[in-house]
Amino acid sequence: SQAAKMKLKHNINPVLLQFINLVVLLYSLVTYIPWYILSGSKQAIAKAKQVKARPVNNKPGGAYRSVNSLHCLASVLYPGCDTLDKVFKYAKTKYKDKKLLGTREILKEEDEIQPSGKVFKKVILGKYTWLSYEDVYIKAVNFGNGLAVLGQQPKTNIAIFCETRAEWMIAAQACFMCNYQLVTLYATLGGPAIVHGLNETEVTTIITSKELMQTKLKEIVSQVPLLRHIITVDGKPTTWSEFPKGVIVHTMASVQAMGAKADTGNKQPCRPVPSDIAVIMYTSGSTGVPKGVMISHCNIIAGITGMAERIPNLGEKDIYIGYLPLAHVLELSAELVCLSHGCRIGYSSPQTLADQSSKIKKGSKGDVTTLKPTLMAAVPEIMDRIYKNVMNKVNEMTSFQRNLFILAYNYKMEQISKGYTTPLCDSLIFRKVRMLLGGKIRVLLCGGAPLSAATQRFMNICFCCPVGQGYGLTESAGAGTITEVWDYTTGRVGAPLVCCEIKLLNWEEGGYYNTDKPYPRGEILIGGQNVTVGYYKNEARTRKDFTVDENGQRWLHTGDIGEFHHDGCLKIIDRKKDLVKLQAGEYVSLGKVEAALKNLPLVDNICAYASSFHSYVIGFVVPNQKELAELARKKGFKGTWEEICNSPEMEKEVLKVLAEAAMAANLEKFEIPVKIRLSPDPWTPETGLVTDAFKLKRKELTAFYQTDIDRMYGKNVK
Repeated sequence: SQAAKMKLKHNINPVLLQFINLVVLLYSLVTYIPWYILSGSKQAIAKAKQVKARPVNNKPGGAYRSVNSLHCLASVLYPGCDTLDKVFKYAKTKYKDKKLLGTREILKEEDEIQPSGKVFKKVILGKYTWLSYEDVYIKAVNFGNGLAVLGQQPKTNIAIFCETRAEWMIAAQACFMCNYQLVTLYATLGGPAIVHGLNETEVTTIITSKELMQTKLKEIVSQVPLLRHIITVDGKPTTWSEFPKGVIVHTMASVQAMGAKADTGNKQPCRPVPSDIAVIMYTSGSTGVPKGVMISHCNIIAGITGMAERIPNLGEKDIYIGYLPLAHVLELSAELVCLSHGCRIGYSSPQTLADQSSKIKKGSKGDVTTLKPTLMAAVPEIMDRIYKNVMNKVNEMTSFQRNLFILAYNYKMEQISKGYTTPLCDSLIFRKVRMLLGGKIRVLLCGGAPLSAATQRFMNICFCCPVGQGYGLTESAGAGTITEVWDYTTGRVGAPLVCCEIKLLNWEEGGYYNTDKPYPRGEILIGGQNVTVGYYKNEARTRKDFTVDENGQRWLHTGDIGEFHHDGCLKIIDRKKDLVKLQAGEYVSLGKVEAALKNLPLVDNICAYASSFHSYVIGFVVPNQKELAELARKKGFKGTWEEICNSPEMEKEVLKVLAEAAMAANLEKFEIPVKIRLSPDPWTPETGLVTDAFKLKRKELTAFYQTDIDRMYGKNVK
């Protein structure tokens, strides 16, 4: 079974193991009946087995809908609240003095010199200080009016290029109220991509932070001729002499002060209608230049309506930690879900998230420890990192501690796969691991890329909470599917949300048909109010990716391949762009190869590559420094980190490990990488080789490693 494959290996004496198994069996028998009666798990087990979505008709390729919205798709969160400004006004009235947005104060900043001579900035942070719903509303109204004073007109574009923080959300709410179209750009985008987005949308105003203005905007301002106003959210920037003429820098506070003084009594505010564009979201683009996705008010509201329905008992007791880029549809949607349900949002960053995070001074507290959130969203890259870190710590334990952890882990895995809970293991063994995320997480939401079964199971076991794996695209306002919290199966993304329907379209080239048995398969098409308007100034691409059927329903062609299981849950099995036909005619799914090898302790990241002009697969691997250094030591190889990575001898050793894992994962012989290149440097969004959600940018990776590709395919390299 899948659970057996994911179990951890121990080295316990067989006789002792038999005795332990007997004790566990007796414990299970004694505690089962009271647990079954008291825990309410009977309902959870029954719910997990229920059918969650059904096709609306019996035709092949018929659309699947959630059983909760078979007859009518949901599109509005609260009656009459059909635009985002109305949703916020409703929430402000309902939760007036409740805390909404929280930020930690910086008590101290210091430079820490590393043994290598590098200087790392470290911070000591204080408590969270909070703004209430009323506070945020007033700040947003003033900021919106202040922008009008600066000449911003309704239905015109305004850009935000800023890290995730309270001011981002305040600025966004101001734009929603005044019907300004908010252009979002990732803080980690490279210069040319930022210039492209700003010039394509013809913005005259950009909202940013002091740091991003100095590090990113300074170099490119001269290439954005229409820019007139830069607004910094965090106080007065130090002026720079080479500032282009005609560009004025304001602080957010000064714009709010202008707005508070402005006489808006006689002017009728231009409120948005549901079909108006709320956001033009530039995707980080795993292929080519970023595209601006036009998302209307009704698209976002439909999407968050669907998402909110999958989180049980969502409300005022919940605290959400916001640290992913707000320019990403997953984070923006999650925060809007929280804002509309009375939850608190505490802001963080990947560098200050946990006690061990890179910017937190040793001995002081990271954000999760201080905030103790109940809800958190994560991309698989972050979950994989937590998984590897914990497993490395387990390997460093004493033999007794390690075996105890492994026994508890394997026992809980078995119980979870049957739908049972393990309160004793949770409080005695996994409490310490759970504290890594604050100790109170009740739902972990995962999106952005596929999550491996091993990592999902690890999060279920060690953090004692369900992992809601979701599937959605910027083009579907982030909404598509999310697993139910009581569904503990792995490798699936759940049933369609109540706001949309999903159908599978035949893809002949890949050999996927919606008549396949036992499961219908094909390209995933998403339909519903959450499906966006299209790409900004890119009619040709919009026509290619979006279609409208005879009933007027709008469909997004995702390019992902899925299969529907008998209970109506979707599983992503391939991607059109990832399929490469080898010289001999076999099809290789690069994503499948990567998924099989990504979770090895030796591998931090991997990109498989194949060419139709050759008969085998190759790969680029970012090795785990600790694991590779240990392997080199065992093999008697001495040298610097670069020398180890550049060594053909070490490439061969890593290939052996990859080949073993590939065989264990049942990859076909032609799918197993034959040659690899070890990369001494990690792939980060800053390098431009992965997106902000850490998805591989295949085009950029191919260009970056072109010399290595030629070498591995035996071409003459000059």
